[in-house]
Amino acid sequence: MAGAGVALVLCFVAAVFVQHSAAEKVHVVGDATGWKVPDAPTFYSDWAAKNTFAIGDSLTFNFAANQHDVLEITKESFEACGSEDDALDKVMTTSPVTVKLTKAGDHYFMCTVGKHCLAGQKLSVTVGAGGASKTSPNAIAPSPANDSAAAAPALAKSPSSSSTPANASGSDQSAPAPAASSSSAVMASIFVTLSAIVMSFF
Repeated sequence: MAGAGVALVLCFVAAVFVQHSAAEKVHVVGDATGWKVPDAPTFYSDWAAKNTFAIGDSLTFNFAANQHDVLEITKESFEACGSEDDALDKVMTTSPVTVKLTKAGDHYFMCTVGKHCLAGQKLSVTVGAGGASKTSPNAIAPSPANDSAAAAPALAKSPSSSSTPANASGSDQSAPAPAASSSSAVMASIFVTLSAIVMSFF
């Protein structure tokens, strides 16, 4: 009987770990560099090409206060570093900004401060429908719907986000990286608890 209990617990542990491996991923845009005017204009397209994005994933933009912002825009505005008239949401000025990717397809972001977008502070990602999808730096798939607002991801914003433009002066500084995901702590506590239960059978 104890052997059946151990087997059941081990099956549960395996199921938890399989589910965790398919969980949503948080992508810190630019990794340690964060969201700033890049040294190379292709920095963010190169970064996106190295990552895989799926529905349910999130993008986290870390940037220095009053020096940068994030705006989700249309493809046309992305290509031309166009106006805020093509924005799919309000300018987000409080770092970190987290954007949940809830729709498959292409998503475009830029910094509206000064000429930052023209200097390469813009990002295009392609989100895969079922599984993840690689994005290519310059390949843009056609949008499945004409209503770009319907294709916009849900945005998780800080309560103090505003549409006031950030200060264009000052040097670029990387904002601190976000704290580790709480899902890792949850998984660790589940593993320790289940390990203790299994050990009690021996």
